[in-house]
Amino acid sequence: MKTMLSGLLFGVLILSGGMATAQTGKTLNVFTWEGYVLPEEVEAVNKLLERKGYDYRVQVIEPWAEGPSQMFDVMRSGNVDISFLTLNYIKMQGGKIQSLLQPINTDSPRLTNYDALNDDLTQISMGMDNGEPLYIPWGGGAYGIWANMDKLSKDELPQSVNDLWNDRWEGKLSLTKGQIQPNIALALMAQGKEPFYINELAGDRAGLGKYSKADTALQRKVNALYDQVGNLWSDGPVFSDDLLLVASYGPGVSAHNAEGGNWELVPFEEGNTVWLDTINFSSELSGRKLEAAEIFANYFIGKKVQERVVEGLGMVAASSKVDSNPLIEDNPNFFDSAMFWPPYDSKANNVMKIISDRAME
Repeated sequence: MKTMLSGLLFGVLILSGGMATAQTGKTLNVFTWEGYVLPEEVEAVNKLLERKGYDYRVQVIEPWAEGPSQMFDVMRSGNVDISFLTLNYIKMQGGKIQSLLQPINTDSPRLTNYDALNDDLTQISMGMDNGEPLYIPWGGGAYGIWANMDKLSKDELPQSVNDLWNDRWEGKLSLTKGQIQPNIALALMAQGKEPFYINELAGDRAGLGKYSKADTALQRKVNALYDQVGNLWSDGPVFSDDLLLVASYGPGVSAHNAEGGNWELVPFEEGNTVWLDTINFSSELSGRKLEAAEIFANYFIGKKVQERVVEGLGMVAASSKVDSNPLIEDNPNFFDSAMFWPPYDSKANNVMKIISDRAME
């Protein structure tokens, strides 16, 4: 879902800083998105483990996380102890990843920071198994439209998703080419539907099939949306001076703003689609190694790392311990359940691809 993070954040970590290929021995192997686990944090957790008498050392393994299929392939190798899964990945593709995880013991004496997590994020159904969570909330954000505030004033920003079809934005809008679901979501919201309406039709074969036809109102809406686009990005968003609005995740924007950019999330009245990245434990973990994993997770939901989630990654912290959580403060309904990226159904995905491919033509 967030493949554009690769190459945008922080540089390549060297072996001494915590990034290595998986090795044998008493290591705690962490599989994560680029920029989520820093060398100094690995060092801090390793010192904590040593001080508490645990004979394990954290390693961030290669490669970086890229998406659900790639994460499943890496995790089933048996070299992953802790993962940072995007929540909707857990039950995608028939729950393949779910089978590799174990429930979180939320009452563990080593998860002392768990109680400070946002209650709305700890019991999301797509991450539950028989009433038990397979995840610990870490940080989330919006997949939204970001505005070039060096060229726009707040009064000039689009108010509604529908405004994206105005002549004002022709050739000045950038969307993703590879991840077409958020583009379809924009068109659906502009029609007054929930952003993942197509996915909700997955069990209605006839209803879903209607949306694959070339003469639907949705198809025409997507066609017109793509006509507005001045740039379609693949590996990562391009924040060029000739663009005014760019679709992106927060970490990509944060990295660009750190280099002098000035882009802000457009607060559409319909809201923005959202995602949550989580910490997960392999089903193979047990005993002292599982305890060491809990100590790692507890550190990463502690105030210091959670502050970096907000300030360094431009995301929403899962913990209430942070001094400021601007995206939530500006919109208390930020994590509205209807706006959460779902575990996409393959049939619905195929229909969305048909719509997008046709509009690309």
